[in-house]
Amino acid sequence: MHTLSLEQAAAIVDAALHKARQTDCAPMTVAVLDAGGHLVAFKREDDSGILRPQIAQAKAWGVLGMGAGGRALAQRASAAPAFFAALTDISQGRIAPVAGGVLIRDSEGRVIGAVGVSGDHPEKDEACAVYGIEGACLRADVG
Repeated sequence: MHTLSLEQAAAIVDAALHKARQTDCAPMTVAVLDAGGHLVAFKREDDSGILRPQIAQAKAWGVLGMGAGGRALAQRASAAPAFFAALTDISQGRIAPVAGGVLIRDSEGRVIGAVGVSGDHPEKDEACAVYGIEGACLRADVG
């Protein structure tokens, strides 16, 4: 069985936040979910906005649900807004189709979880997520 461990998830969070501090990002929130969509690790930096936890989790949950990274979901949402509005309703608002949601793949390419980062521009959020995943010796899939 290929799963995301707590140790890996914690390493992802810490590395993502380290990258955020190195690159002068706004205060960040990072959520790591396992392949079943369950929260495994989470940190919210001081002064990170009050909606950031929900946004970070929605970025991660959305990429898991759709099987594609947040960047790809953003493109698809732009092309099919009615479909993504329906998905938002179906998921009870638990998806955010925007960069910053990144699938976590193991060495064999299997999805074992997802990371959602929120706090700065989506591209910066995504860069922090990728850095965190790669820092844990896993593969990042941005879509």
